[in-house]
Amino acid sequence: MKKFLSVLMIVMLTASLAGCGGKEQTAPETNTQEDAPEADTQEGGSEEASQGTTTGSGAELKFTTGGDQGTYYGFGSVLAGQISGSTGTKVTAITSGGSKANIEAMEVGDAQLGFVQSDVMAYAYNGTNLFDGAPVEGFSTVAALYMEQVQIVTCNPDIKTVEDLKGKNVSIGAPGSGVYFNAIDILGAYGLTEDDINPTLEDFGNSAESLQDGKIDAAFVVAGAPTTAVTSLSTSKDVYLVSLDDEHINKLIETSPYYTKNVIAADTYNMAEDATTVAVGAVVIARDDVSEDDVYNFVSAIFENVDTITSAHAKGAELDLDFAASVTAVPYHPGAAKYFGEKGLEVSTK
Repeated sequence: MKKFLSVLMIVMLTASLAGCGGKEQTAPETNTQEDAPEADTQEGGSEEASQGTTTGSGAELKFTTGGDQGTYYGFGSVLAGQISGSTGTKVTAITSGGSKANIEAMEVGDAQLGFVQSDVMAYAYNGTNLFDGAPVEGFSTVAALYMEQVQIVTCNPDIKTVEDLKGKNVSIGAPGSGVYFNAIDILGAYGLTEDDINPTLEDFGNSAESLQDGKIDAAFVVAGAPTTAVTSLSTSKDVYLVSLDDEHINKLIETSPYYTKNVIAADTYNMAEDATTVAVGAVVIARDDVSEDDVYNFVSAIFENVDTITSAHAKGAELDLDFAASVTAVPYHPGAAKYFGEKGLEVSTK
């Protein structure tokens, strides 16, 4: 009888342990079933968030801009943050030597996106001026974003016209920059050459410092106004912008049609009066091998979030879809064309 009871207890204990083991084995299945609704919710959220965007390549795209006191870098940083934060495309804005340097960096694969002046973009694509005899064709237009004014900055109230620059110490932009050719174009429209001034080659920040210290009399700055370097200068010294007259503006546009007449309001730099000048477009370009999804995300994140961007940088107020799709000098990237097509705007592609 004792043996029988012992055997019976062993059988019951074994069955009990088997039952506990069964519950432990089924627990993962239960958890998997509970995870399923959560996964569905996440999938639905991703679908909702992706309206107007695509997944993106997952690669980090380098976006070359300009000097750290220029509009390219300030505005470019805002755009990069918006795109990275609202799409599957990661963009990092980095400082650079400006338009020509940005195109060269993209050409060798050091960057995938870049800010350029519309005139410099045309020079590169056609192999003229800065790129004389060496055209660069491995890039496409992404979007035109705003106008860049040619600002002839001085702290000397006696310098009122371009002719007054003759014999003066004048900064005509960083070496290899588009600003140099803008300066030569403006001087040429007034019958002057580089030999008629004492030229120095400085970027915006260094030009502002030289004006502050009295080392130069004037500086050519080509950037969206207000420009950080000039704004900083205006806090310590009176700043004046040299105006261009209509006769010489028309003469300039006849030979260089990428310029347009532009007026900089007096309150931009606390000036006594508005300044009349010319401007070129600020355009974003991309290497042709950047994915269609990434470029689509770049454009859509900008134009679907104009209010947010404007709250972070004044240039956001100038964003306009029609202007963005107005470039004709260089064909558009397929990713940009896809977005503009959704908005009823047709652009040419390669």
